[in-house]
Amino acid sequence: MALKVELKPHERIIVGNSVITNTDQRARLLIDGENVPILRERDILTPETANTPAKLVYLAVQLMYISPDPQTQHGTYFNLVRDIVTAVPSSWPIIEAINNNILNGDLYRALKDARKLIAYEEKLRGQYEATHPKAEADKDDVSTAA
Repeated sequence: MALKVELKPHERIIVGNSVITNTDQRARLLIDGENVPILRERDILTPETANTPAKLVYLAVQLMYISPDPQTQHGTYFNLVRDIVTAVPSSWPIIEAINNNILNGDLYRALKDARKLIAYEEKLRGQYEATHPKAEADKDDVSTAA
């Protein structure tokens, strides 16, 4: 069964090893194939945008997903998750789900679970900032002083 994808003007999508960029009009694509990695632009992180530990995990899983040899990213991934679990043990259930999907070869599902890790990290950061308003104020002072 073909996957239907609608692209906004100038939106990009990764299909396999190719980046497809839409023109200035909406487009509808039907993609037929098995085990072809497909990532919409909104789901793609770059090294520049992967600016938190959870986003770095997502980036590592993303690179596994689009790579013909996903195991090349395993070392990076497992180092990152070890650091996260050490710092935030409560993240283990999400990490475990990502790990299981990677080990089962379901990298798309691992990528979806990595999104949950990003959401969890954002939730924890929000809770911290709500209980430590001075930390947020200090961060603002640093950015305005620059």
